[in-house]
Amino acid sequence: MLVYGETTWTGDPRARIAGLDALLREGADAAPGILRHGTLTAALIEAGELAQGIADAAFEGFCADAPSPATDAATVVLMRLARATWASWRGGLDGEMPGPDILREFAGVTLPGRIATRWAEGFAHYALYPEGYAMAAVASGLTAATRVVGIRSIGTPLGAMVAAALDAADPVTVRPTGHPFRRELALSAPLTARLRAGDPPAYAVVDEGPGLSGSSFGAVVDTLESWGVAQARIALFPSHPGAPGDRASSRHRARWNGLARHVAPSADHLIEGDRPTLAGWIADLTGPLVGPLDDLSGGAWRRRHYASEADWPPANTAQERRKVLARTPSGPWLAKFAGLGPAARRRLDRARSLHAAGFTPEPAGYRHGFLVERWMAEARPLDRWTRDVGAPAPHLALPDLGERAGDYLGFRARAFAREAGRGASLADLVAMARHNTAEALGPDIARALDAWTPAQIESLARRVRPVEVDGRLHAWEWLVLPDGRLLKADALDHHAGHDLVGCQDIAWDVAGAAVELALDPHALLPTLADRAGTRVDPDLLALLTPCYLAFQLGFSNMAQAATGDPNEAARHARSVERYATRLRAALGNGRS
Repeated sequence: MLVYGETTWTGDPRARIAGLDALLREGADAAPGILRHGTLTAALIEAGELAQGIADAAFEGFCADAPSPATDAATVVLMRLARATWASWRGGLDGEMPGPDILREFAGVTLPGRIATRWAEGFAHYALYPEGYAMAAVASGLTAATRVVGIRSIGTPLGAMVAAALDAADPVTVRPTGHPFRRELALSAPLTARLRAGDPPAYAVVDEGPGLSGSSFGAVVDTLESWGVAQARIALFPSHPGAPGDRASSRHRARWNGLARHVAPSADHLIEGDRPTLAGWIADLTGPLVGPLDDLSGGAWRRRHYASEADWPPANTAQERRKVLARTPSGPWLAKFAGLGPAARRRLDRARSLHAAGFTPEPAGYRHGFLVERWMAEARPLDRWTRDVGAPAPHLALPDLGERAGDYLGFRARAFAREAGRGASLADLVAMARHNTAEALGPDIARALDAWTPAQIESLARRVRPVEVDGRLHAWEWLVLPDGRLLKADALDHHAGHDLVGCQDIAWDVAGAAVELALDPHALLPTLADRAGTRVDPDLLALLTPCYLAFQLGFSNMAQAATGDPNEAARHARSVERYATRLRAALGNGRS
């Protein structure tokens, strides 16, 4: 099934330097504490993306990883920020903030005209904190003579944190290439010489993962072994203690168990520990806590909203964002991981806009990766409300659901418009739908998508107006308040999720509302036209509907396969069947 994708940015590196300059100036004006430390970490991640983009541009130019003045300048800036970030964390958030003068490293350096950067999944979705890698480095016992090798993308800032904690020399980054399950390194002679200089006593290889194959770690270790580096001199810094997945080669799998591994502490060290913890970070927003934080991650939030597990909706627990409930004299608050870095910090602005328009709970603020908002303890999810009042979904007793959904989507279309290129192309969505349909329902049904010719798809693509779609309009994502008002939960960031969809025309959400809320999509169009001042193209809606169904089918299918809980698997299986039935009907009806 095709489900996942990457979030990338392409543009002038000077724009990223300007963004970094703004963060450094913001931090310089902040008092010591979590706000300044969060700004410092955001600057570290921004510098990491800049260094990654510049190094990848050099790779493209040389067809191999190679040193360059621009890469070296970016690494110097990154290491200044890594050392400052580690000093701040180690010193109880009281370290110094580097000033914009560190960007003078780029003066007189020829920068590439364009770079492509990737927002790392660990920072974006999985509460992977750079400070944790520095903690793992200190605990490793490795010395300052260790040569640190970061695997791009996320290994760029993480490698810098390991080097900072070890007081080692500036790290070298590499980009493994080739088949995803059989990656290799391409190193220029000068970079090879830099890596081997001084015959270091140990090599630290730093990355997120391992994933299905562990082939990125494997490619670096393969190269080190080809130079005669003994396994005892190689230390891995992965993001979890598990082994590579089932696509790993037998050789890599066997070798993995024999290598030293130093795993960064999980996000638990933010909730409990001897360093400043999440409870302290958010106290100025929520007030003092009256009890310990209650972990609602991994689908545990359902216990708060449903009387019985039999009523629980499905949850992809392995990919749910970290979230905790904070109880205070002013009421309960939800602190949910929203991501690290500049893009994540902007989600607070989105949350405030949606709340001001009356669509979402009240946000209190953002603190170093976590967005804090009011927990609506008195609300019931729409699917539970429907069961409680005994109204089947197509005939909800709740008035104006369609109008409310139309208002909400119209607001998103108007307020969150984005430029093209921030999500999958229409052709890519159709390719995904064709693949997933063939996998689930067979190639004969998938061929119904051929009713849209490439020329028609291209014509429709020119009419797409991308917005930051909601992407999750399921009934359990809507909250019914005691007075009957509807609020939308979890409305901030699915357009930037770990999938291929991204920003799409608001027609994507119209299709989602029709499927998930049993609404007539064409009845939503007049409300959207009125609220958003834009017209949803009916032909585009007709094409995106099977695409939406095929995506959700693939998502549910993969979530079912990934869970080890038979009850959760059964919930996903019901979703798979529901989407498959709707998809079969949509394609059987052609383009009507």
